Amino acid sequence: MHIAIIGLGEAGRCYARALHAAGIALSLCNVRPSPAAVDCASSLALPLHTEPGAWLGQADWVLSCVPGTQSAGVVALVLPFLNREAAFADLSTATPDVKRSNADAAAAQGSRYVDAAIMGAISLGGARTPLLLAGAGAEALQCVLERCGARIRIVANGVAGDAMSLKLLRSVFTKGMEALAVELLMSAEQQGMREQLYAQLADIDETPLRDYLDMLVRTHVVHAARRVHEVHDAQALLAARQRPSLVLPGVERRFAATALGLASDPLGNADPTVGQALDWLLAQR
Repeated sequence: MHIAIIGLGEAGRCYARALHAAGIALSLCNVRPSPAAVDCASSLALPLHTEPGAWLGQADWVLSCVPGTQSAGVVALVLPFLNREAAFADLSTATPDVKRSNADAAAAQGSRYVDAAIMGAISLGGARTPLLLAGAGAEALQCVLERCGARIRIVANGVAGDAMSLKLLRSVFTKGMEALAVELLMSAEQQGMREQLYAQLADIDETPLRDYLDMLVRTHVVHAARRVHEVHDAQALLAARQRPSLVLPGVERRFAATALGLASDPLGNADPTVGQALDWLLAQR
């Protein structure tokens, strides 16, 4: 087994060290190597290539750990040098559409392409940071990376782009929650109520996340008209404390749009399932 790693940023260096420790032969490449990249290659006693070339012909796998904006360019440069049995794993943050295009380019050359989404912070989890895989060769890549302790999940029946789509959908939740948490705790701290607030939120811990999310959507299409006023009042509270919200205006628009839709197209069900609620929401213009 021989793996070529393209890009020695934080992720590339992490996997280089972990795979080397697992006894896997490596080749390393970084077009404009940073001091950290040079140090990594030196510590592993490996040469550091600065451009793709014939040396890639010995690779069974290529792990591309470059920024998302460089993903397509790396695929175009690397594919011509790969042997017919080699496969390409894209760990970049390229968009789903870019990864689908990359997969098409790889397939045209007869190479497998795996969309690999890093689902956490490499700086915290190292090589054990969860990875989500989709595309041809995902199972084979799982076997390889689990040798260095990687925690892998595969998108069932997934194709390239699916892993990154799920990562971005997850970000809608986590980054939205982060922004709300910042505003919420700043205001609670300012009012001397942070510990009391934690106590008022404790019941949320008692509900499984899936059930909680489904409940929010099911009740949203029933109570949006009432809740939009509560959101407005919450904004007024923060503004009165000289901490006007940057997030809640968008939340208010979301609730107001649903309320407007309900006024012209009533749901007709006081206790919808989450599927029924989503069908109604998706039908709105």
